[in-house]
Amino acid sequence: MCGNNMSAPLPAIVPAARDTGHSHVKAFAGIRIPHVKYICPHAPIMPVTLNMRMNMPSWFDIYGLSPNANEDEAGIKRASENIKALIDQEVKNGIPSHRIILGGFSQGGALSLYTALTTQQKLAGVVALSCWLPLHKSFPQAAANSANKDMHVLQCHGDADPLVPYAFGIQTAEKMKGLINPANITFKSYRGLPHSACPEEMVDVKRFIEKQLPPISDE
Repeated sequence: MCGNNMSAPLPAIVPAARDTGHSHVKAFAGIRIPHVKYICPHAPIMPVTLNMRMNMPSWFDIYGLSPNANEDEAGIKRASENIKALIDQEVKNGIPSHRIILGGFSQGGALSLYTALTTQQKLAGVVALSCWLPLHKSFPQAAANSANKDMHVLQCHGDADPLVPYAFGIQTAEKMKGLINPANITFKSYRGLPHSACPEEMVDVKRFIEKQLPPISDE
């Protein structure tokens, strides 16, 4: 990830429409916005405690799924620094930080929320799908000097999620309302959706991105 973690492969990039020769990332194929570049970093391969210490792609270790389970604080912070380095690189490449949205599904969404609350780069927002806020007990202290108190957040969660319970999503949304402008948080639920995405959710994500990242000429 941006050279910070050699065990992680280079991110897959969906360029803006004027750049050709790169394939689309499948998840964004149906909702791609022409003027937006999508960068999809791959999580490094590591042993995960919850997976019997077997190697799997993971941003950080997971010890348990209960609300009071211990968390891999060092791993979460290390992964967050990698994402911040990726943001810094895009800024150096000419993309203003306020034109950057972080987003992810499950662990990736959790990492996106944590990173947005701890970075000093002012971001456009976060798309948090089927996830939770890691190290939630460290807030609001960690967010006291956040540059993103007014960022916009779209949280999406299926009400039949067996891995990251729907209640976690609700609790995360309530926690976030105490950390940033509550008027800027949108929580959407999807009836019968397990730990996965659905077309309706992807449409909501597209609309959120379009609203937060209008074409430059329209700003």
